[in-house]
Amino acid sequence: MTKHLADRLKNLGTETAYAVSESASVLAAKGKKIYPFHLGDMNLPTPMHIVSAAIKALRDGKTTYTPAAGIPSLRMAMAEDIGSSRGVKYSMENVVIHPGGKPVIGKFLQVVMNEGDAVLYPNPGYPIYESQIEYFGGIALPYQYIPTKDGFKIDRDQVEFYLKNNNPKILIYNNYQNPLGAESDEQEMEWLAKIAIENDLWVLSDEAYFDIRYSGSSKSIVSIPGMIDRTMILYTFAKKYAMTGWRLGASIGPKYLNEQIAKINTNDEACTANFVQHAGLAAITSDQTPSKEILGKLKERRDILVSRLNSIQGIQTPLPNTTFYLFVDITGIYNKIGAVSLEDFRLRTMEETGVSFCTRQHFGKALPGETRKFIRFAYSGINVDQIEEGILKLKKYFEKF
Repeated sequence: MTKHLADRLKNLGTETAYAVSESASVLAAKGKKIYPFHLGDMNLPTPMHIVSAAIKALRDGKTTYTPAAGIPSLRMAMAEDIGSSRGVKYSMENVVIHPGGKPVIGKFLQVVMNEGDAVLYPNPGYPIYESQIEYFGGIALPYQYIPTKDGFKIDRDQVEFYLKNNNPKILIYNNYQNPLGAESDEQEMEWLAKIAIENDLWVLSDEAYFDIRYSGSSKSIVSIPGMIDRTMILYTFAKKYAMTGWRLGASIGPKYLNEQIAKINTNDEACTANFVQHAGLAAITSDQTPSKEILGKLKERRDILVSRLNSIQGIQTPLPNTTFYLFVDITGIYNKIGAVSLEDFRLRTMEETGVSFCTRQHFGKALPGETRKFIRFAYSGINVDQIEEGILKLKKYFEKF
C-alpha cells in the first residue's frame, strides 16, 4: 500500500551534480578510468592540527550536547575573524554554528520569507537556492549572468525588471560564484547594495568561496554602509580548511535573526557535533599556513587546467581569480560534434574519454536568450597528473571531428 506523501515534496529539488557522480560510478564499475571534474569535493587532506584538535576533543569528552547556537569560544573566534576580514564589527551574538554551510540557506529563508514572497537568486547558481525557496513556499526569481570580456556580470536589466514587476523581498547573492567562478567588481557590488537598501531587501550573502582566491583581496557586501543590518553571511569551513565532510558552517548576521535561526537548530539537529566545533576553533585560531598551502595547490591545478582546455579548438575558458570552478564555453565543439543536448554531450564525452563534468543544466534551468553552451569543471578533487592525462584524452577525442 502506497501512502500519500506531503504535497510540498514536489517542490523539493536536489543537487543534480550527484547524478553525474552516479553515472560516472557506473562507468567506473565497468572498468573505465574516470577523471572526476564533476563534484566540488576536495581530495586534499584536512590540516593535521585540525584533526588533532578533534581527536583531543573526543578524548577530553567533548561528545555532549552544546548550546544550539554553538560553543561560545568558537562563536567569539568567528565574530572576530569574520568581522576583521570583512571590515565590520561582530560579537558572539551575531554568530550561530551549523552542521555545514548549506543548512543556512533553508533556515534563513524560514526566518525571513513568508509563503508567496518572491526571492531573487542567481542562475546559473547553486541549485539548493531554488529548491529551498520553492520548498518553503516562496516564488523563485532567477537572475542570470552575462558573459563579458571582463568575465561574467549580473544582468542588471533583468534584476531591475523583477524589482519593478515582482516586488521581491529577499536577494540571494553568491559572490565568488559557483559555478561561474565570477566575482563582482566594486561597481556591481555597490549597485546591489543600493537596490537592496532602496527596496528594503533581506540579503543572504553566500560566502563559501570568500577565501578561495589566488590574488588580490575579497570583499563582502556587508562592508558597504547600510548592509550589515539586512545581511546574513553563509560561512563554511569546507573549502578553506579542506573540511567538506566535517559538516561545519555558520550564519553571521543580525542578532535577532540568528536568535530565531538558533531555535530552528533546536528543532532540527539540537546542535552541531561538539568535537567538530573544537576542530573548527583550532582552524580559525591557529597558524593559517596550511590553508595557504591548500590554496597554492588549487592555484597550480587551475593554471594547468585553464592552459590545457584553452589549447583545444572550440573551447574557451577565462582564468577566474576565485573558487575552484571553470565555466567553460564549449559552443564551438558542441556544434562541431553534432550534440543534440548538453546531456548527450556530457555522456558521449565521458564514455569516450572518462572525463566527467557537470553542464549548465545542473545549475538551474536555462533562461530565455541563452544561446551559448557551457560545462563546469571542478578541480578541487583531482591531481595535476590526472588533469594533464584527462584533458589530453579530451583533446584527442575532439580532434577527431
